[in-house]
Amino acid sequence: MMPSAPPTIDRDQYLPHADSMHHHHESSMHSQLDIRQRAYTKIVATIGPASEKPDTIAELIRSGVDVFRINMAHGGPEEQQVLVDAVRGVSEELRQPVAILVDLAGPKIRLGEVANGLIHCERDAEYCFVDGDYAEDPHDLTTTYEPLTSELSRGDSVMLADGTVMMQVIDKQPGRVRMKVTQAGDVRSRQGINLPGVNLSAPAISVTDHMHAIWAAKAKVDFVSLSFVRAPDEVKALKDILRSSGSNAGVVAKIEKREALDRLEEVVAASDAVMVARGDLGVEIDVAQMPIEQKRIIRVCHRYERPVIIATQMLESMHESQRPTRAEVTDVANAVLDGADACMLSGETAIGRFPVKAVQMMNRIAQATETAIPTMMWRDSDRADYATRHAVTRAVVSGAGLMAKQLKAKTLVVASHSGNTALAMSQLRNLVPTIGVSSEESTLRKMCLYWGVTPISGAPAQDMQELIRHADSWARATGLAEGGDRIVIVGGSHLTAGPEHNEMAGGVHDVVVVHEVEGD
Repeated sequence: MMPSAPPTIDRDQYLPHADSMHHHHESSMHSQLDIRQRAYTKIVATIGPASEKPDTIAELIRSGVDVFRINMAHGGPEEQQVLVDAVRGVSEELRQPVAILVDLAGPKIRLGEVANGLIHCERDAEYCFVDGDYAEDPHDLTTTYEPLTSELSRGDSVMLADGTVMMQVIDKQPGRVRMKVTQAGDVRSRQGINLPGVNLSAPAISVTDHMHAIWAAKAKVDFVSLSFVRAPDEVKALKDILRSSGSNAGVVAKIEKREALDRLEEVVAASDAVMVARGDLGVEIDVAQMPIEQKRIIRVCHRYERPVIIATQMLESMHESQRPTRAEVTDVANAVLDGADACMLSGETAIGRFPVKAVQMMNRIAQATETAIPTMMWRDSDRADYATRHAVTRAVVSGAGLMAKQLKAKTLVVASHSGNTALAMSQLRNLVPTIGVSSEESTLRKMCLYWGVTPISGAPAQDMQELIRHADSWARATGLAEGGDRIVIVGGSHLTAGPEHNEMAGGVHDVVVVHEVEGD
């Protein structure tokens, strides 16, 4: 692990030294990494040829990966199941919960084959979209989206090669649309086509996506993301597919179209988490608006208490280089300061030359940036306009966080059956290291996306007295706390003071216990 920047937050007052944790690896609440070495901001890494071997997966987890993304645009269920099994196997071996996010391709429109695989489009040159799979004339282009020629209109903009080449529709006949190049550049076979402002009839969930969603449900993955979301009903439709296949996976809405921005609050409210997919979004809207929209999306996600992932080109140059550019470092830092729950790596870990270094770098930048959070974010006034969450849970976690801070508690333990209490705690951006426990493995894995919450397997999460005893002995065994130190434990309504109080628990929502660690 590379050394992190000198912190101005004294994490050391809360946390054990690496060597003391090293000697107690048998503890069931032990996390593979010394928590001091993990940023509070979560890291999502795309798995691919550069990172699919179990040894590399283990190294990535140790370096700070919390969630692995499987991109369904590259390969079907059969080969992706191998990756799911590999991640689960390594996670079990390391005894560290790790989440899996399956990313559905969505209605991505692509070019067919172009002449010699590449064409240079000169300004003012004319090209045509034509029906069918094959075009003889090098100026005729085909596409994977059949109705395209009928759905384009004169004056529409067509963006190719991630927005580097632009064309405008100048004429239309049945089965043929004529365009003029307004921005020159190179176009390759199978590249994506973006049509900002064009209303397409393409279904949000294609037959292939539907099939992949059912596979993801059966594979028991933790999150499924939907590309090119346009409306909240599309998010609900994916949720229905997953639920009817017996899955409780969280649905992640990818914001990459103007329509989603126009109905942002509804889309966020319908989702379990959100991804700012800046690649396509930066083509679908004016690229200069991108940073402001990123901030607005994060702000809305905070109001609805939905975890938000910032994605695309975060450390792009680390595909080939061991060091990122200054601009990339600043970009990651700004995402952290904006309040992102997670930052995502795409090609950097899937096909790049330095997958582990990219994760270590992202972890370092996030950690260095988080030292500034207390002075730059999360003032109470900003948080007064929650749109969701039970008022009691919110008050309890807020009070617990305050108590932990004032009492200089060594750690906060959140016991959460569904994960709601852990998510509420995460959204407060409390800088006291927070451990998440649950009797449900699937809940622990969901916590992998929650800012600042480290899920730990194997702790008793059903009975408060047992949990207190376990947290006490674990904290002492790892050197995290000694006699007289305090631990704050927050539990959901399933935790009462003990079995004999169960009949009184009817009106109890959440429980907070301050525990003083016993001396030896």
